[in-house]
Amino acid sequence: MWVGGNVQGVGFRWWVQRRAQNLGVVGSAENQWDGRVEIIAEGDDEAVAELVRLVTERPSTEGRPGHVREQEVRYETATGKLRRFDVA
Repeated sequence: MWVGGNVQGVGFRWWVQRRAQNLGVVGSAENQWDGRVEIIAEGDDEAVAELVRLVTERPSTEGRPGHVREQEVRYETATGKLRRFDVA
């Protein structure tokens, strides 16, 4: 998924990492050149769906830093190669 808005330099990626780890989701959150954050998430379908909900809900009920104005979610087949959730 790609998330846009005020999501860089505010602790957003680390917040996503903590939520993903709590849900047992692996992947990454990485700043992009255009100001968005790209999130890759693999795990149980329900856990990934919950992470997507937490990242995109407006307003945030979980103290999400920054402000999400837009998001694009795309589902693909998991590779099974990821072992942890990284922040880049």
